[in-house]
Amino acid sequence: MTGAAEQAVGPAPAAGEADRYWLERAVELSRSCPPSDTAFSVGAVVVAEDGRVLGEGHSRRDDPHDHAEEVALRGIDPDEPGLAGATMYSSLEPCSSRSSRPRSCSALILTTPIPRVVLAWREPALFVDCDGAERLAADGRTVVERPDLAEPVREVNAHLLG
Repeated sequence: MTGAAEQAVGPAPAAGEADRYWLERAVELSRSCPPSDTAFSVGAVVVAEDGRVLGEGHSRRDDPHDHAEEVALRGIDPDEPGLAGATMYSSLEPCSSRSSRPRSCSALILTTPIPRVVLAWREPALFVDCDGAERLAADGRTVVERPDLAEPVREVNAHLLG
């Protein structure tokens, strides 16, 4: 990571207001996505236990096929000690399959020691039947859904929901 995000610090990940804070950041990032008629606009933030932002990104940030979680993880050294206690915040459920890359976002998360994933909205079955949350939970990761924060995610993706 480079720039301001590298220095970013916020509340330590925890249920309640801290999760709200970081999911709102993920939604804010999703608003930067170039528009697409074939993919959701998603934002993601990886936050260490002490509140340091380890990585963040949004769909289509560097490449038209980029997914938010993929971008957020891309800039983090795999040996970063903060990953072992980190939380991945994603505005939308991490995907479980994709045609543009060999590994889904849920599979990418499973290659890390990140123990906790918080999402605002389950992926609707518009493009695929997603079961990313179930895959993460089956591997022992804590998955927290915050449907109270789903409405802004739906608003960002209203062009797809017609």
